[in-house]
Amino acid sequence: MGVAQRGLALEAKLGTNPCKFGMIGSTDSHTSLATAQEDNFFGKHSGYEPNPDRMKHPLMKSEFGKIDGWQLVASGLAAVWAPENTREALFDAMERKEVYGTTGSRMAVRFFGGWEFDDEDLKNRQPAFVGYEKGVPMGGDLPPAPEGNAAPSFMVYALRDPVGGNLDRIQIVKGWLDNDGKTQEKVYDVVWSGDRKLGSDGKVPPVGNTVDAKKANWTNTIGASELGTVWTDPDFDPGVKAFYYTRVIEIPTPRWSTYDAVRFGFDIPEGAPTSTQERAYTSPIWYTPKG
Repeated sequence: MGVAQRGLALEAKLGTNPCKFGMIGSTDSHTSLATAQEDNFFGKHSGYEPNPDRMKHPLMKSEFGKIDGWQLVASGLAAVWAPENTREALFDAMERKEVYGTTGSRMAVRFFGGWEFDDEDLKNRQPAFVGYEKGVPMGGDLPPAPEGNAAPSFMVYALRDPVGGNLDRIQIVKGWLDNDGKTQEKVYDVVWSGDRKLGSDGKVPPVGNTVDAKKANWTNTIGASELGTVWTDPDFDPGVKAFYYTRVIEIPTPRWSTYDAVRFGFDIPEGAPTSTQERAYTSPIWYTPKG
């Protein structure tokens, strides 16, 4: 989200932020097909439709190097939180940036920011009700802090794709400008599956990998079907503008190239990974100091 950080730098210089955007996902395909998932990837154009040679066929060759077909990715999808499935409601949601993007997975992600969220708020099977009541959704601006509140709290919840991989972890990414005007970023692992523990570096160990590359299959014996938490920024400075967004990461699942190798009966090219971790990225929530 380097552009969002650049927006903070431009705001400090120009007085306005031209990069206060929402986040969606989309393909870069020219096939008129909505094949954005690893198991149905139909290529970026007709020259990369499923066939035994498409992984080895170079996408680009130049004096700067070569990009092989297997390096293409199958993402992504745009997700919109709207009260109804109408053109008007969808455009209203996009205008207020209550949107997120995924790399192809159909996971559901909720992200709210405010000053009074607590763990009890997640015990409701409809966390959005209390989310709107006590805060703002993804794409919004935090309201001014009530007296006595030291730091903002964020409620995040994710539910796995019904036919996809379990969830590995949820991260909240914070961006801000330091006192020298330099852009900064920090990634927080805020909730995760299993009994893993945070390391001394503040990160959770890898979730593991159940992918069977010879069969292009995996098992949901690791990870979690849903994850959620209420997180308060431990490094909050009320005098510094900042933004926060959520990244949800699935357990490893087979890559499209792994599916191709099994379907066509050939070896995966050297260097090509056999698995990937699908993910979602929400629109940011912005904080601006009083005054």
